[in-house]
Amino acid sequence: MIKNIEFKVIANELGFPEGPVYKKDGSIMFVELRNQAVKQVNSNGQITLIANCGGSPNGLAIGPDGAAYICNNGGSRFIEGSWRSFGAAENYKGGFIQRIDLLSGDLTTLYSECNGERLSSPNDLIFDKQGGFYFTDIGKTMRRHREHGGVYYAMPDGSNIEEIIYPILSPNGIGLSPCEEILYVAETETGRLWAFDIKKPGNLRKHSFPSPHGGRLLYGLDGFQRLDSLAVDSEGNICVGTLMTGFITVISPQGELLYKVKFPDTYPTNICFGGHDMKTAFVTLSETGQLVSLEWPTPGLKLNFSI
Repeated sequence: MIKNIEFKVIANELGFPEGPVYKKDGSIMFVELRNQAVKQVNSNGQITLIANCGGSPNGLAIGPDGAAYICNNGGSRFIEGSWRSFGAAENYKGGFIQRIDLLSGDLTTLYSECNGERLSSPNDLIFDKQGGFYFTDIGKTMRRHREHGGVYYAMPDGSNIEEIIYPILSPNGIGLSPCEEILYVAETETGRLWAFDIKKPGNLRKHSFPSPHGGRLLYGLDGFQRLDSLAVDSEGNICVGTLMTGFITVISPQGELLYKVKFPDTYPTNICFGGHDMKTAFVTLSETGQLVSLEWPTPGLKLNFSI
């Protein structure tokens, strides 16, 4: 079932927006890959700059200390006249995880490698109740080859990072079930949504063959559809940005396709929830450079930390 829902444009003319985060005052933080920035738009539509991050900030989340944490893919190559990115920027040297102190504005780099291997292209992140965070590294498309992706678990103080899934093809969106017993990972290029059972924070129960990396295949999209970021609603359904076809695809925890919400944009990349009842969805439309809001059928799952 496809739902066509009216939406409101909150901000436009953005440089490939992603990573929306709802704040209690009604404003929305987001990143712009093309403009290398973290910004905020208030309820009146006024946009302010929070930080210039360098590289290409891809994912955004609020940590237990009230700071903003950024997945930075290290730099994407954008061509004048096109809204899409084309591989690595000329000055690309690897990706990294950044922290922004929202009071002082200080920007620090927490992680750029794991076990001596540099991060390739950190993409999205989610904090658990214990205050650690899972993040995806989608891998980088180079001129003649593509680097593998992985999933990591790290501490927000920069003290520890662990590689928990590797290799995995283009992991992008990441989320936790309401009970935090399942980690969801969306694979972009395969159009697959994977579920990983969590034994304890940062420790996954791996499944054997035919799984290529220990995950359970929850759902696979047909045709040429690519998955981006995701959010979980209060009923545990997984809402995934679906590229090329322009949907947010909603999948149940049992792996059933529930419905799809259609947008007039081929790149609805990210979704988050907010409002007093958590029934307002905020979606980044990266092809047209817009941040939009709409009423959602089911309340979103409240994140562990917010400001």
